[in-house]
Amino acid sequence: MEKYFDRVGKEPLVMEQWTKVNELKEMGVYPFGHKYDKKHMIGDLLANNSDEEMEFKTAGRIMGFREQGKAVFAHIEDQTGRIQVYIRADKIGDEAFKVLKKCGAGDIIGVTGTLFTTQKGELTLRVSQFELLSKNVRALPEKYHGLTDVETRYRKRYLDLIMNRDVKDTFMKRINIMSGIRNFLSKKGFLEVETPMMHPIVGGAAARPFITHHNTLDMDLYLRIAPELYLKRLIVGGFDKVYEINRNFRNEGISTRHNPEFTMMELYQAYADFHDMMDLTEELFQYLAKEVLGTTEIQYNGKDIDLGNFRRCHMVDLVKEATGVNFWEEKTVEEAKALAKENGVEIAPHMNTVGHIINEFFEQKCEERIVQPTFVYGHPVEISPLAKRNSEDPRFTDRFELFIDAREYGNSFSELNDPADQRGRFEAQVEEALLGNDEATAEIDDDYIEALEYALPPTGGLGIGIDRTVMLLTGAPSIRDVIFFPQMKKRD
Repeated sequence: MEKYFDRVGKEPLVMEQWTKVNELKEMGVYPFGHKYDKKHMIGDLLANNSDEEMEFKTAGRIMGFREQGKAVFAHIEDQTGRIQVYIRADKIGDEAFKVLKKCGAGDIIGVTGTLFTTQKGELTLRVSQFELLSKNVRALPEKYHGLTDVETRYRKRYLDLIMNRDVKDTFMKRINIMSGIRNFLSKKGFLEVETPMMHPIVGGAAARPFITHHNTLDMDLYLRIAPELYLKRLIVGGFDKVYEINRNFRNEGISTRHNPEFTMMELYQAYADFHDMMDLTEELFQYLAKEVLGTTEIQYNGKDIDLGNFRRCHMVDLVKEATGVNFWEEKTVEEAKALAKENGVEIAPHMNTVGHIINEFFEQKCEERIVQPTFVYGHPVEISPLAKRNSEDPRFTDRFELFIDAREYGNSFSELNDPADQRGRFEAQVEEALLGNDEATAEIDDDYIEALEYALPPTGGLGIGIDRTVMLLTGAPSIRDVIFFPQMKKRD
């Protein structure tokens, strides 16, 4: 008998499943088959309403297997659904039935037959032809308890998808959400583009990057934290509406809301501003909710959320509402720091402007209070290096963040297109980096400033976190539930 080894390659395993593999080979059956002409998805069978007797040819994984003498009842499943199959020895032949008796839960089979309904009312395929396509050699988790260990579910997503139909449904919704975004934006005239994932200079967001090295060029490169500066170069180049659904990488903590590799949608529209982006964001979320769930009234995290109604609030007004502190009145840095201490707002050493302190008031005192969809606008200039100043109050910018249930879902600017102002903002970021802010950009992107000197039209930009949006529309409590293969700590 052949010996098979565990995945570490040290100890030989002689398992019942491998014994069946050898027995099948002795019968002249190769248990890890070849191409199969699957003509119908299982969903096609489940949706069949024809009165005519039709022959269906499908395939799937056995999820339940029960022998009754010379007959077998089994349930097979593919990505579109699960159906019962009824296989009799006198229908498929004795030789094929001998092969079938070597099968069980987890095996992948192909079947041909016609539909009928059992006395218990279950739609069933009466099989006339059967073929073993691939033998499962590891026992699936116990049927009634399924795969419940969270650590195993994330590390072995393939097994999670096999055992938990609701997990597969979540990822089908994710796929539909991605398609919905593309359909929505295409109808609005946006063009999907691609920009580099390796950048010579960090830019486009405030985040700690991953660093890699290109051997031939002998230079460090950064995995992108955002595609913003490249997408705006395309607007300079003459494209009016562009978007990218992209992977971004940020060398930061892992939590229920954060994964170091995540998916964003960023778009830019020439001749628009952040008010247009609010309208577009609201319309997009309502479109996706209706497409995926059929309603804009959803439940998330135990709360009723109304995606049919978005608030628009200035950051300073929210701070005043939560704390009574009025930052519409101009204050010195010392006065702002004293107010922070008085209200229990912690300030880091590099936060040496009133703008930084206003933002900390909002993050520490206001974010958790926001439940319904809210556009928070009017961010201070100091924390918005790529946003245009507000024309009525230049302390603040024409920028918003979308919050739902205390989580940020989107970020938008009226894009800064003044090259001199942009250089000054970049220089302020470099100073912040020197003061210890490891999320500030430590190098000035001179090429981007040069691009602005060729004239960037007035532009509205928007970034939306896809993973968090999927969480919202599927009710998932953790970002790991909506990423096929989340980053995990290495096992000991």
